[in-house]
Amino acid sequence: MVEQGLRAVYESNGWEIDLAQRELRSRGVSVPIGSRTFEILEILVRSGGELVKKRDLIDQVWPVATVEENTLHFHISAIRKALGADRELLKTVSGRGYRLLGIWTVRPATGPGHLLYPKESASAQPLASTNLPQPASALIGRTAEVEEISKLVRAHRLVTLTGAGGIGKTRLALAVARELLPHFPEGVWLVEFSPLADPSLVPIALAAAIGLKFGGGEISTQRVALALAARRLLVVMDTCEHVIDAAARMAEGVLRAGSSAQIIATSREPLRAEGEQVSWVQPLSIPTEDADDLLEYGAVRLFIERVRATEPGAVLDGHRAKTIAAICRRLDGIPLAIEMAAARVTALGVEELAAHLDDRFQLLTGGRTALPRHQTLRATFDWSYELLTEPELVLLRRLAVFAGAIDLEAICAVATGAGIALPEVVDGISSLVSKSLVVAEIDATTARYRLLDTTHTYALEKLDKSGERERLARRHAEYYRDLFERAEAELEMRPTVDWMGDYGRHIDNLRAALGWAFSPSGDVQIGAGLTAAAVPLCVHSSLLEECHGRVERAIAALGAAVNGDARLEMKLHTALGTTLIFVTDAKIPALGEAWTKALELAERLDDVEHQLRSLLGLWFFHRVAGRLRASLTAAQRFNALAASRSNSNDRLIGERLIGISQHCLGDQPSARYHLERMLAHYVPPVQTSRISRFRSNQRVTAGAFLGRTLWLQDLRIAQCASPKHTCVRQLPAGTSTRCVTSSPTQHARSRCGAAIWISQTIT
Repeated sequence: MVEQGLRAVYESNGWEIDLAQRELRSRGVSVPIGSRTFEILEILVRSGGELVKKRDLIDQVWPVATVEENTLHFHISAIRKALGADRELLKTVSGRGYRLLGIWTVRPATGPGHLLYPKESASAQPLASTNLPQPASALIGRTAEVEEISKLVRAHRLVTLTGAGGIGKTRLALAVARELLPHFPEGVWLVEFSPLADPSLVPIALAAAIGLKFGGGEISTQRVALALAARRLLVVMDTCEHVIDAAARMAEGVLRAGSSAQIIATSREPLRAEGEQVSWVQPLSIPTEDADDLLEYGAVRLFIERVRATEPGAVLDGHRAKTIAAICRRLDGIPLAIEMAAARVTALGVEELAAHLDDRFQLLTGGRTALPRHQTLRATFDWSYELLTEPELVLLRRLAVFAGAIDLEAICAVATGAGIALPEVVDGISSLVSKSLVVAEIDATTARYRLLDTTHTYALEKLDKSGERERLARRHAEYYRDLFERAEAELEMRPTVDWMGDYGRHIDNLRAALGWAFSPSGDVQIGAGLTAAAVPLCVHSSLLEECHGRVERAIAALGAAVNGDARLEMKLHTALGTTLIFVTDAKIPALGEAWTKALELAERLDDVEHQLRSLLGLWFFHRVAGRLRASLTAAQRFNALAASRSNSNDRLIGERLIGISQHCLGDQPSARYHLERMLAHYVPPVQTSRISRFRSNQRVTAGAFLGRTLWLQDLRIAQCASPKHTCVRQLPAGTSTRCVTSSPTQHARSRCGAAIWISQTIT
């Protein structure tokens, strides 16, 4: 049987599901439907659009009978038949269950009605005493949470709902309390602590809410707890965070005094009381940018229902739905913020509302009857902010300098300083997480922390007012410059997956640091250094267009500086040449200019490594520009310079460049000599990274060009039996052949290049 419920009518687009009369109506006309079928429909509409599993439906409708799924399918078909042209409202999730779509509003039944399906335990009892307020509107997107928390309350005597301001803790607690009302013969009672300025008033407020009468004397925690010791009741202690110590003592006193009374508490941080079970309330589900069925997400459904409450004729087309989804993402799925935003749609429209969300603290206000802390979005955050200690205040505003998720190392490096010492930073992060102002993301090896977007906006305002923003922004940029310089040094010696895992997640802070560094109040030197150090990450992340633009900006800014850094400028021109190779609309002359400048600076600084990289870049430039003699000259210069290096592979790379240039010039015997020489002596470097120093796998590309050369010489090539080497040998004419490049390396660019060159030759 279904749970005892309110005598309510659910309405959506002309349909009415009357729980009091057990009737389905279409535009006021009754639609015949069986009693079991109606029970299933009731469960589905109460779910608020969320999935109801098949097994749960069967267990609730047939709790003492053994029923197969085909019986459930019969009743589901009956619902669809009753819905007629709107049968698509009932959606099947294959293999899992069903969902009733649409935006359903709820209102009290107009007739006398009766309670539906009372539990046996309450069938002979009058409605339990309570001071719980009736809900003004349906609770959207919280069906699973109500069920989960109800189970927790049945299993534990003290359950605390914890979460950020405006997340919906109170509404969720009240929904659970109403659900459990039949289980508590002596009532379910709400005590609101938000008006209390003095913690000593906590036991007095609790006694008053329940109606306890004392003959005289002090109304203490112990006295109230003893009065509740043997009473089978449930107390909802709402908004405990500003009187948290007193609330924790009250809860512990009740639990110790007897075994009957139970408590649900709501607080922006756990009470840390003995016997406490904490349930963290999460934001409503929000859709990703590419989500299809937006009404599956609680945040979107809440927004639309609140809009239709003030604008009944509102039309939801695809474009508006996408904008609404974007608004819900910007507001982090926080119900209070979403409701405030929806209330502005009538005046602003959806598009204008989305455009002004950067000013959300001025824009979003609540109703006249809302609690003071919920009358504006700013008031909600002020309430939490004013409860913080001074080190916590400092830390929260300094966290606003970061973007996205960050680790403790970054926080300690940037936030430590005047007003907060290192131990206070570590303790402060833990405290801000427990107070629902910082989100912790913990995996098997690492803990990362972030501010929700709305919290970040609020903290950034506080950082601006503190006068610390510029100093913190500089420390932030310096930290990430040093971090990416360290990443650059580790590039070739670590497995790529590990390297990208450690450094790829810093991309948001990289962008934030660069944004400050090249701003009017920034520091060009820091920005240029960070740009150069971050090039490997950007290239390996396929952010080539972005990388190219940032490198060009850094070069321009560095060129305008009074005291230029030649080494930094060299690295930037090397980076510019690298990105120009990959950028699709790059101009060939610009490629030559970049590598020429890089080579000039490398020679001035006697930097052989960058001379080799620049000569390789010039070799490539001349070849794609059709200057084949010049490309051969660049290859020979590379080879001569590499001869002085201890790494013999550098000279062999020079052999490869010469061989390819000779191949392009038509001298196939010379090309074959140099390419075979390279392949015979080249030993792949011992490195775990797939990120190559010279941008390609040397053996793969040499083998590909040798295959092309042999083909042009009308020879045949065969696959070597060894999967680790590229082997080329001559076969008799007429033999069926194919060209094999190399072992299964991860150098996708090399493999693609080899395939292109060979296919060009064959075709």
